[in-house]
Order: sequence, then structure tokens, then C-alpha cells
Amino acid sequence: MNKSESKYFNTALLMDEALLQLLERKDLEFITVKEICERAGVNRSTFYLHYETIGDLVNETVEMMDSRFQACFPESGKDFVGNIGSKELGDLVLITDNYLKPYLEFIKGNKSIYRASFRNPSGTQANEKFDYMKKYILRPIMSRFDIPAEHHAYYIDYYINGVMAIIRRWLDKDCEDSVEMICTIIEECVRPENGMTGNKYVE
Repeated sequence: MNKSESKYFNTALLMDEALLQLLERKDLEFITVKEICERAGVNRSTFYLHYETIGDLVNETVEMMDSRFQACFPESGKDFVGNIGSKELGDLVLITDNYLKPYLEFIKGNKSIYRASFRNPSGTQANEKFDYMKKYILRPIMSRFDIPAEHHAYYIDYYINGVMAIIRRWLDKDCEDSVEMICTIIEECVRPENGMTGNKYVE
């Protein structure tokens, strides 16, 4: 990356972060270019050098979020989706330490992203991501486990809404509880066959 590319990247990153901070507090439709520039420490001409509209910045910010998230896992999301049909069933159980810990560590290190997602699901394209997860990850996995198709919507609602409720409460506490504790709670709630006693987490 040359000097000009580095400067462009750093400026774009400042505006990405500024947008996320504003989305924690305001709905997207009420955020102005002026506010983004003030928070990012750039002028309006710099904004329009990078983007035509705030929507362009939103798209870039979402891509930045995705790349950060994908970097937490040894296998990319596309690789996982493409291999669902051939994986061992045990590898398709997503509520395990292997998947939960990197996910929770990412949330803890990027709290503003997730607070913005909860407050502005449309602005951060969270709903579209959930739709993708339902269609290309959760439904194919349930089919591999021979769960009847008519049950899928119920399982998905329980799975997503339950996990998100735990994460939202954790964020409300500024993620002060350990990743290990939240990981254990999610596993016990979603996979009750593990039992409610003998927790891995110890105070």
C-alpha cells in the first residue's frame, strides 16, 4: 500500500468509525454528512471525495465489519457455506467453544458495531445478514440433522432471538462478564442436554 492509498484507507476508516458511533445514538435517516465529518475530523469535501452519499459509506462500513468478523475464523464464511453438505455432523453444531469464543471475542472488541446493529438493524444491514444466515446456513444445517422443514422457522427464531438477547444484555453491561461465562450460558440455554450443573465457568 503506497502513501496515498494508506491516507485514503485511514480517512475512510475514520468515517466508518464515526458512522458506527453515531448509529449507536441516532437512527440512520437523522444522521448528516456534517455530523460524520465533525466526528471523523474531516471536511465535507473529503467526504464527497470518497462517497456520493451516506448510503455509500454505510455499504463500506458493513464490508469493513464483515472483513473484521471473517478474520476471526480459520474458515471463511463462504467456505463454510459451500461445505455444509459434506461436513461431519459434529462440525455443524455451531454452539460450541470453537465458534462461540471467536464470535464473542469479536463482539467484545467491537462493541460499537454491535450496539449500532441493535439500535439500527436496517442501517447496518443486520436484517439482511440474518436472512442470509437463515437461508444458507441454518436451514441447510437443520436439513442435515433431519429436522422437518415445517419446524425450521421455529428453531431459527429460538436460536437467533435467544442468543441475541443474551448478547444484548452482555453489551448493556459493557461486556464486563467474561467471554467464557457468556459462552457457557449460551451453550446451556441452546443445548440443554449439556445440563445446568457442572458449569465450565467458575466464579
